[in-house]
Amino acid sequence: MLPFSVAPLDVRGRVVRLGPAVNAMLARHAYPPAVSRLLGEAIALTALLGASLKFDGRFTLQTSTDGPVDLIVVDFSTPDALRAYARFDAERVAAVADGAAPGSKPDAGLLIGKGHLAMTVDQGTAASRYQGIVPLDGDGLEAAAHRYFEQSEQIPTRVRLAVAEVMSRRPGEAPAHAWRAGGILVQFLPEAPERLAHRDLDPGDRPDTDEDAAVDDGATEDDAWVEARALVETVEDLELTDPEVTPQRLLYRLFHERGVRVFEPQPIADRCRCSRERVSGVLKGFSPEERVDMVVDGAIEVTCEFCSTRYRFAAEEVGLTPTAP
Repeated sequence: MLPFSVAPLDVRGRVVRLGPAVNAMLARHAYPPAVSRLLGEAIALTALLGASLKFDGRFTLQTSTDGPVDLIVVDFSTPDALRAYARFDAERVAAVADGAAPGSKPDAGLLIGKGHLAMTVDQGTAASRYQGIVPLDGDGLEAAAHRYFEQSEQIPTRVRLAVAEVMSRRPGEAPAHAWRAGGILVQFLPEAPERLAHRDLDPGDRPDTDEDAAVDDGATEDDAWVEARALVETVEDLELTDPEVTPQRLLYRLFHERGVRVFEPQPIADRCRCSRERVSGVLKGFSPEERVDMVVDGAIEVTCEFCSTRYRFAAEEVGLTPTAP
């Protein structure tokens, strides 16, 4: 993760590049390629947003929809830990993938479907928990992120996300497959608040009128933000995933005429928060009758959906009396 700022345009942002971390998160579940691409985008987006936390806490991105991929959960725990999981219907995912044009990627909106996207910031206490929710209406995660910042944060923001499969070959070895993901987030943060021009939000169920249209189109965007946004929209997927295009090189391509300042890079790690102690505590929260129902061959087995780690507990470890043989 590389934070940066472009002072002449009053913008700040971050570039994220994920290699081994995102590959490990995707490979351990053997997702279909279409699901891996979608979850990879969610991981990159969560990293970009979670890295903005200035306190010890957790940022969670979660989708709940009616699409072939009906659930995505990605956690970012400060300062650098990511974990991710996607639930999907294999037959429906295959149908969407088969319907894509030859050589093209399946439509992310069709994979996600309709529902909502929730972004939650948790400082560890109930009083400090914040959640923003935006609808998903058959569009992708980039569009949902833009809608979130427009409606919840009201900060002009532009996001680009990309995921790619890469193949490498060492002499005498078979080709190796790996996933990479990348993203860039840019926000307009001028010192003068009057420079933040916003269009009115959609009037909802009211009938559209000429007056509404006139109000919506009346907001004038700041020239600096128009320029910054246009530059970010030129970023190609390859520039976000190619190992040869470093974040510094990408930022120079975009903003060298204005002058870009980069800050200390931040590592990102594939690290789950599960542990034997945590899982044991969860099991003990169930009633004795429920725990008895979980016992198979004298023990309870639990698999973490995020990291696929399996935990096995003898009956006495979770407060049950072992049965006689």
